[in-house]
Amino acid sequence: MIRPAARLIVRTHAPLRRWLTGAALVVLGALALYGSFEYGRYKAGFDRVAAGRQRRESEAATERLDRLNREQRLQLAELETIRVSQTRERAEVARTIGELQAQVARQEQELAFFRGVVAQGAPSAEIRIQQLRIMGTGDPRRYQLRLSLVQAVRPGSPVTGTVLVRVEGARDGAATTLDLAALTGGKRRELAVAFRYFSNLEFEVNLPAAFAAEQVSVEVRSSRRNVPPATRTFMWSVAAG
Repeated sequence: MIRPAARLIVRTHAPLRRWLTGAALVVLGALALYGSFEYGRYKAGFDRVAAGRQRRESEAATERLDRLNREQRLQLAELETIRVSQTRERAEVARTIGELQAQVARQEQELAFFRGVVAQGAPSAEIRIQQLRIMGTGDPRRYQLRLSLVQAVRPGSPVTGTVLVRVEGARDGAATTLDLAALTGGKRRELAVAFRYFSNLEFEVNLPAAFAAEQVSVEVRSSRRNVPPATRTFMWSVAAG
């Protein structure tokens, strides 16, 4: 029995070509995927040129903001330097003012001392003006005044004298001074006093129309000789209630 002859198969072994073929297929696949990606973005309305322009504009804006930020930091540093300098200057000014105030206080004390020395040989006022109270009466032009007087020297000894009252203010824009006669319609020109220890005088005054009172000057003259009058000025302030 004759056996059939065996078939011989010859295969070419080329590994480099297969590697190159595979690499080419991978590259082609990547290009195909990238093309599909770009095509999808184009179909979705993505403009690559506009996106690039917008990116460049954003970079330019960022650069401008960085430059502006640096400039503002420099300005802030300059302002901080100025603030520190001004703080030092204010401290120096405050110290100078304090020294001047202390000097003025010392000079006032010295002045008061010398005034006291000068006044030792002069007679003192016999009556002291203690208080002046101004009260309304319901009439916008009529007021009641209460004047409190006390003895300044020799308490208990009889005190007699007269009181002069003047109200200073403005009328139609001009400075005006009204004496007691003008304030009482000519009924009184002065007030008589006679008391021991203290006295309270009450009297009414009528202010003319268009007259704005500002202050009240009170002068008390003793009936004793060589006794200086007592004077005091009060601001025109109507007591509440």
